[in-house]
Parts: sequence; C-alpha cells; structure tokens
Amino acid sequence: MKKLITLVTVFVFALTLSACGGTDAGWDASSNITVYTRDTSSGTRAGFMGGIGFDDAAEDDSVLVDGFVIKDNTGILNSVTTDEYGIGYISLATLNDDVKGLQFDGVEPNVQNVVNNTYGLKRPFNYVTRAMDDYESDTEKNIVLAFVAFMETTDGADIITNEGAVPLDSKETWDSIAAEHDVCNQDNSDVVIRFGGSDSIQKIAEALSASFAPKCGDFVPEHDHTGSSDGFKRTQGSEKDGDNYKHIGFASRPFKDSENGADGTQGQLAWDAIVAIVNLNNELDSVTAEDLKNIYSGEITTWDELLD
Repeated sequence: MKKLITLVTVFVFALTLSACGGTDAGWDASSNITVYTRDTSSGTRAGFMGGIGFDDAAEDDSVLVDGFVIKDNTGILNSVTTDEYGIGYISLATLNDDVKGLQFDGVEPNVQNVVNNTYGLKRPFNYVTRAMDDYESDTEKNIVLAFVAFMETTDGADIITNEGAVPLDSKETWDSIAAEHDVCNQDNSDVVIRFGGSDSIQKIAEALSASFAPKCGDFVPEHDHTGSSDGFKRTQGSEKDGDNYKHIGFASRPFKDSENGADGTQGQLAWDAIVAIVNLNNELDSVTAEDLKNIYSGEITTWDELLD
C-alpha cells in the first residue's frame, strides 16, 4: 500500500512539473525582452539615455519600444529580480546580488571603475538647498548648512562609500568643524528637516541624515524622494512654497540651465554610475551603448539577437 501511495505521489508531482514547464527547461534566449525604464522626470533616465546615445528618449516616451514599463529605481530592481526576460537600469548605489549588473562596453560596473573613469555611464549626485533667505527660521537654515558641511567631511564620505557611491575628496572630520555650527549644540528635536528629489540618492540621504541627526540636536529627518526634477522644484522652483516643499533636494544628474539656484545653494556630494541590469538567469554578461539603444528603441526585441 505504501508503495502504491509513493508511486501516485511521484506521478502527481511529475504532472505538476509538466504543467509548469518543468524545472530544467532553462532560460529561453528566443523570448521577447521586457523593457523597464524610469519616467521622464528621472535624472537616472536622463543620464542613461544620454550615455547610450539616445538623448531623444530622455524626455520623450514616444521614441521608446512598444510595451515598455515605467517604474522607479526600487521598482525596476524588484521587477528584474523576478522577470527572467526583463532589462532595466538602476543606480550603482542600489545594485545588489539579486540581479546581474551588465558590463558596459566591456567594463564592470563597480566603484573602482567609476573612480578610474573607465566605466562609461558615470554621473554626478548633486544637492540643492533653499535660498538663504527662504527658511521659516534661522534654526532650519543653520541645520541645513550644518548638514551640507557634514556631507563634505570624511565622516560623510564614509557613509557615502558604505552606501555604494563614490564621495568627493575630503580631509576634514566632523569633529574638527562642529564648533562652527552652534545650532547643533541645542535641542532640535522639534525641528523637521525635509529631504527630497532623486530616489536614486534616497538610501544615501537617509543614511547621512540618520547619522547626523544625533550630532545636531536630534532634529527629525523626513524623506520623500520623487525624482531629480522635484529636487529643485520643491526647494527653489515652482513648488517651493507648496505642501511638498523641501529644505534639501537631490538630483542624480547635472542641474539644467533652468535650475540655476541662488548663490551657495548647490553642489555635488558624490559620483555614481548607472547600471543596466538583467535577471540572474540571463545568459548575457555585457552590452554596448549601441546594444542598449537598440533595445530601448525597439530595434532589438529578443535576447538571441544579442547573443548571436
């Protein structure tokens, strides 16, 4: 009787595998490519499209392949983790072992190759604050100025490095300049400082603010990152006085000519790279700028066209 039950169980399991296509069918290179992209307000999209020679697609969806899917940085990462036939692009700072980061023109996407300028899809991480005369209180302004100073110290550089980006050169520690920021000696636990802009920088901004808040009177960091364009728009632009105003905004691209801020309110905090990613089961390991342009324009629609 036990033998009969075992045979029936094996038979049912085999039928289940057959219905599901089996476990050893393998990755099918003839499958269509699912194309993931950021929306037109994204600094990552602007940097990616410019880097692959497809500038027209930075702010124009109509030139992209039919059926593309728009998601944010985290959404693309999560989608490609499960979509065996998907391709997308994310910040190097958020790349993890759940996806495969493709070589670009034969160069591995890593911090070392960003530093030595051999990786082509390199871009700046920038910040912008409110204008100096546009804060509700001196306390808010002085906390923001102290935070910017902290980002530029070796303490800030260590955090930026830990979060996967490349900090600018720094020689000062926070302890060596803390005395210049009296605001950090008072209780700021009732002060909310609002951060926004690029979601590619969100993880870094959250780590920096979490480390700095206890050093500056325990102010309360509030993060709402909705894209590079909102970094300027909500600090000095059209939404600076709206419900979603920010004290500090971030952009994962150079600021546009229309985003020239007040003196002393803009700067760079790090370098980053944009990485084309695919599922771990994908057989592809490297792409060129031309490959990526052809994928995103619809000239290439199946994986085998890249593997021949």
